[in-house]
Amino acid sequence: MDIQVQSFAVSNLRRRPVVVETGGFVAGFSPDTDSPYLNYATPLPGAEPTAQDVAALIGVFRERGLLPRLEFAPQAAPGVEPALRAAGFGTEAAHEYLVCTPRTLALPVAAGSPLVETPATDEEFAGLDAALAEAFGGVFAPSAEGAARLRRTQHSGGAVRFVRAPQGGVAGGATCSPPAEGTAELAGVGTRPAHRARGIAAAVTAALTETMFARGAGSVWLEYSGEGSRRVYERVGYRPRGTRLYVSLPATRQL
Repeated sequence: MDIQVQSFAVSNLRRRPVVVETGGFVAGFSPDTDSPYLNYATPLPGAEPTAQDVAALIGVFRERGLLPRLEFAPQAAPGVEPALRAAGFGTEAAHEYLVCTPRTLALPVAAGSPLVETPATDEEFAGLDAALAEAFGGVFAPSAEGAARLRRTQHSGGAVRFVRAPQGGVAGGATCSPPAEGTAELAGVGTRPAHRARGIAAAVTAALTETMFARGAGSVWLEYSGEGSRRVYERVGYRPRGTRLYVSLPATRQL
């Protein structure tokens, strides 16, 4: 699965508005933000970069004033991590990823399961962007650009789903990328703190996963942030399959 997930990462980055390929790496950039989570690179499966290749990649980020950063499945390209370490890259995080297939998917059956909807209006996209910003503790601020990215995901072959709050607005939601290489990535599953423990995360995860299978994806994968969320995803049918590594070059090593 590592090769498939890494091949997906490459294809997904190639969808970005600005793409640069150099020395076995693909870098994808979003000009409307300097967020490191939306501007990063990933290696081609099996890549074996030289020191010169890594230096060229660092230059691609430097010329844009961005943090050199990569996300990848290390087992899909074993030669990449040592080359990055030699250049001074440090670990931000290492996340286990989980995979669901049509055989393992378990849809919620409780009568009180939250109603999952597809955003259609500007207000709904903006409401979901604000809900996810709150859910993730302010890692990013709600913005018109964020709402526009959600709309683009929905209209470019991916999927966006949300659950309304009882008093109005959005309680939580998630997104899923358009499929590539036979799989799709489900991301940004978030619920506002006031509405947690009500089945929202499980409901939107199941709905998005089912949607991707209906569109022909053979699997859907995601990463989890803690044991609580892992249990939610496992109830829906996700199972551990590998690890993804996040690395960046500290500012002190960019001279």
